[in-house]
Amino acid sequence: MADQPADKKSAYKKLGARHKARRRAVDLLFEAEARDIDPSDLADERIELAARDQAVAPVHAYTRTLVDGIAEDLDRVDGTIESYLHDWALSRLPAVDRAILRVAVWELLYATDVPPIVAVDEAVELAKELSTDDSPGFVNGVLGQVVLVAPQIRAAASATRAAEPQADD
Repeated sequence: MADQPADKKSAYKKLGARHKARRRAVDLLFEAEARDIDPSDLADERIELAARDQAVAPVHAYTRTLVDGIAEDLDRVDGTIESYLHDWALSRLPAVDRAILRVAVWELLYATDVPPIVAVDEAVELAKELSTDDSPGFVNGVLGQVVLVAPQIRAAASATRAAEPQADD
């Protein structure tokens, strides 16, 4: 099994920039929750740090999109997740699983350029990389239910946003 690390490394490389952006978003969401700070503020902090220190990886634009989107729509995202946690509360999940589910559910509801299968597959892959042995199946099960209702939730969110009064310029 000496070649396993190389296989894992090549598999990670195949996943590409969006996968790395999602993983970084999970990391930032996890840290923000642990530190009880706004995830968008943490992303700002990391962007500034990366600009000053070349040893710090820059924050991918898609990471920023995810973190800001999740922060803005957290109540809807969490409500959607909670409605499919049978006999569980969102607060009882491991923090990393919460972050993974938040990324995937936000993509399912708001990222029109991400096919649902990609959002689910990426979340399951992140759960394999970052969480417990039971997490990939759990994440897949929850997201499999969300996928079925995501188009309706997306349409309702669009209708609600369209009905909201616009700020005068």
